[in-house]
Amino acid sequence: MNNFSYSSTEMTQSGGKKIVRKVSIKRGKGVKSVTTYTKGRRTSHAKRHIDNDHIDLIKNKKFIPGLFADCVSAKCKTKKRR
Repeated sequence: MNNFSYSSTEMTQSGGKKIVRKVSIKRGKGVKSVTTYTKGRRTSHAKRHIDNDHIDLIKNKKFIPGLFADCVSAKCKTKKRR
């Protein structure tokens, strides 16, 4: 049974744009997400599973360059303006 758990949140802000990057690992399964806010509204959100190789690297406290590269912005559905 794998009882490793880990969570991390990173927030960067410049001007009116805020980017939140999250990593969460529970019971050996991991999820990463990137959320973008503009003027306080969520404008994009992407959520992906983490590979087992990357989970092992996170356990060993190694830096993973390009971890969020595949979390391309998926546009949120918002009410159409008429």
